[in-house]
Amino acid sequence: MEAEMRGSGRLPAAFLTPGSSSFVDFLGRHSPELLPGSGTGTLPPVRGPVEAPHGTTIVAVTFPGGVVLAGDRRATMGNTIAHREMEKVFPADEYSAVGIAGTAGPAVEMVRLFQLELEHFEKVEGVQLSLEGKANRLSAMIRGSLGMAMQGLAVVPVFAGWDVDRGNGRIFAYDVTGGRFEEQGFAAIGSGSVFARGALKKLYRQDLTEHQAATAVVQALYDAADDDSATGGPDLARRIYPIVAVIGDDGYRRLTETEVSGIARAIHEQRLRLPDGPRAELL
Repeated sequence: MEAEMRGSGRLPAAFLTPGSSSFVDFLGRHSPELLPGSGTGTLPPVRGPVEAPHGTTIVAVTFPGGVVLAGDRRATMGNTIAHREMEKVFPADEYSAVGIAGTAGPAVEMVRLFQLELEHFEKVEGVQLSLEGKANRLSAMIRGSLGMAMQGLAVVPVFAGWDVDRGNGRIFAYDVTGGRFEEQGFAAIGSGSVFARGALKKLYRQDLTEHQAATAVVQALYDAADDDSATGGPDLARRIYPIVAVIGDDGYRRLTETEVSGIARAIHEQRLRLPDGPRAELL
């Protein structure tokens, strides 16, 4: 394809041939080597854990006006911190976002391909894919990378967005085989997910405001970092805070550093008095 473009200065026939509105299908037919995992068949068998940067933890919470998706900033490689400021929450399109956990490189590559997939569909069909359709497309992409997952390079995302047809926020979680599960109220993935989910079980209410939902996810990440060494909590000294995004009927919006730092500092001040965080009522 590249040689054909250089030789004639025109787009190759593949770009002008009617076909599927799926960009992944298009690559699979004309340049399969560009798809994630296409070269995994030549990799030697993996013995022991793969030493590559991994990202955790991702949390999501719905509220009446939409959904909040957040992630910590730490990437680890074995028992060391590989990166302190990794970005793990990305807009997928105007009304949806993806948070990634797992092997950092393939995860970011998958998100970029997913963004292209949604943009390609909209350009070809003239309409946006439904939120359910977007969730299904991501499931197929994860399933296509199963070979990489079996070799220790797993990618496990959380997909969240505003359902324009239903008028509410929705959350979808996945496993490494591409299994898709819709979560009700809240979700957490990554090495700190057990602790984050436990925190959200006590903090979540159906009538949360946007600010309360954003506070709840930062509280959950704080609890995850408290018990999971791979999760990075708010770093006030370095001014490194979680990425927090809100998706509602007005689209995707990433909270500013000022907004997130205000939430993080308020939580920190509270935890100087109550190190384990807010208490839930017994009954």
